[in-house]
Amino acid sequence: MPPDALVVLPTYNEIENIRSIVSKLTESGYAVLIVDDASPDGTGDAADELAAANSAVSVLHRSEKAGLGPAYAAGFRQALDGPSDIVCQMDADFSHDPADVPRLVAAVQAGADVAIGSRYVAGGGVAGWPIHRRWLSRWGNRYAQAALGSPVRDMTAGFRAFRREALGTLEPATCKASGYGFQVEMAWRASREGLAIEEVPIVFTDRRWGTSKMTPGIAAEAMLLVSRWGSRRLLAKLPWPSRSAAQADEETQ
Repeated sequence: MPPDALVVLPTYNEIENIRSIVSKLTESGYAVLIVDDASPDGTGDAADELAAANSAVSVLHRSEKAGLGPAYAAGFRQALDGPSDIVCQMDADFSHDPADVPRLVAAVQAGADVAIGSRYVAGGGVAGWPIHRRWLSRWGNRYAQAALGSPVRDMTAGFRAFRREALGTLEPATCKASGYGFQVEMAWRASREGLAIEEVPIVFTDRRWGTSKMTPGIAAEAMLLVSRWGSRRLLAKLPWPSRSAAQADEETQ
């Protein structure tokens, strides 16, 4: 049997995927917390049906679509109130393979505080993306990694497992990003806290059913926040002159 792990699954209009992905996870012995943002397509109702039929499934209904970051923060808060030793996160559209969950859980069991399903380590990759999307993703991750000084190669990855104590130290509810920048912010926090992070290679596959939630606004928010955080980090490291030195400089001008 798998260890005591719970998968937090945020949803918005995932009626084509919700039943099958929850089935895959519970068949493997994992508990599932569905966090639904008032999906108008009936995803929330389907989630309630799954929960009524299986005690391993629970549902957190939110009143509106308010962003991926707040959805995860709410789900993590509820997960930490429960008994699970390991808390996982993943997309509900099969972009992340449920069969890879045991590998992330095993990495935490072996000593990692955070296990990240990574596209950008040896053995990882992406299937079904056009070349421009591959380039944008790689460039975005390298920019975030350099700007924030993090060793994590897949900063935007949304497939992760956390040791419950480590997740608590990251304080997800205080994150600034509401979109996919939330993933970057959490990875950066984990780096700053000195947590043991392991990147587990996975192959990301584009969704087959439903509509992507990525928008230019979400990407812009992530880029703006990373640039702001990176600038502050750089300024904090600059050797500011003392008052007397500054006065001396003025006198020599």
